[in-house]
Amino acid sequence: MKYRATGTSPQVIALYEAWFGHPRQISVGYSSQDPRVIEHQIKAAKGMGITAFVVDWYGDREPFIDQSYAEMQKIAARNHFQVAMMYDETSQEDDATDEAIADFTMFHETYLSSKAEGRQAYLSFEGRPVIFIFPKGGHTDWDTVRAVVNKWNPAPLLIQENLPGAYANDFDGFYAWINPGEKGWAPDGSNWGEQYLKNFYDTIKTKYPDKLIVAGAWATMDDSKASWGLNRRIAARCGETFTDTFNYWRKELPPDQPPPFVMLETWNDYEEGTAIEQGIASCGNGNVPISKSAVAHSQEP
Repeated sequence: MKYRATGTSPQVIALYEAWFGHPRQISVGYSSQDPRVIEHQIKAAKGMGITAFVVDWYGDREPFIDQSYAEMQKIAARNHFQVAMMYDETSQEDDATDEAIADFTMFHETYLSSKAEGRQAYLSFEGRPVIFIFPKGGHTDWDTVRAVVNKWNPAPLLIQENLPGAYANDFDGFYAWINPGEKGWAPDGSNWGEQYLKNFYDTIKTKYPDKLIVAGAWATMDDSKASWGLNRRIAARCGETFTDTFNYWRKELPPDQPPPFVMLETWNDYEEGTAIEQGIASCGNGNVPISKSAVAHSQEP
C-alpha cells in the first residue's frame, strides 16, 4: 500500500454532526455551537483515544453548521486536538460543480489559510490537509474541482466514500461507511457489515493500492428517529459490532501496513442511531463507555 500509518496502528478519528441546537434537528440536550459543550466533547473523545473530529460541513448552505465548525476548530487548537472537514455534496443537479468549487474556496480561505484561527488543529497527513467527501446527488464534476484544489499550497488529500467510481483518479483515498453489504438491511440488524468490509478492503488493496484507506468502524444503527429514515438497522450485538468493524482491517491488510486512519461512525448522530458519545450498548449493562485502554487494546496485534 502506498499510504500507511505513521505509527504501528491507525490514528482514531470520529465523524461529528454539528447541527444540534438547530430547530430542524431533534433535541439532544445541547447545542453544537456551545463552546462548553464542544470542549467537554473533545476532552471526552481524547479520553477514549480519539484524536480528531471529522465535522460534516455544507458550506454556506448551512450557516448554523459553519458557525459550529468555526468554534470546533478554535477550541480543538486550544486542547491539542485535531479537526477535519467532511464536505456534504449538494443533491441538486444544477451548478453542483460551481457550488463545490465555491464551498472549497470558502473553506480554504476561512479555515486553512495561514491567518485562520485554529489552523494548526486541522488534520493532515504527510503535510497535506485531509478533506473527506460525503456524496449526495453525484452531479459534481470532480475533474474540475480537483484542478482547482491542486492549486492550493499544499494541495489537499481528497477522501471519497466507499469504492472508486467514475472519478477515481481525482481522489487520493476512500473511507468505509456504515453498510450491511450486498445482502441488505436485515430486520433484526444482524447484517452488521462483514460482507461490505471484506469487499471494500479486497477491492482497494488489489486494484487501487495507490489509494489511502480509511478504515470504518461502527457500533450500531437505527435511523427510526430521522425524518429521512428508511428503517435501516444494525444491531450492536452486545458490543461485538464495534469490535468486529474496528478490527476488520487486520484481516485484510498485512500487519506491517496499517491504514493511516480508522474513522468511528459516528460520535453523535442520534437521528440515525450511530452515536457513541454516550457509550456502546452492552447486553444487560446499558451503555458501556469506550475507554482509551479499550481502543488501545483493540489495536494490538
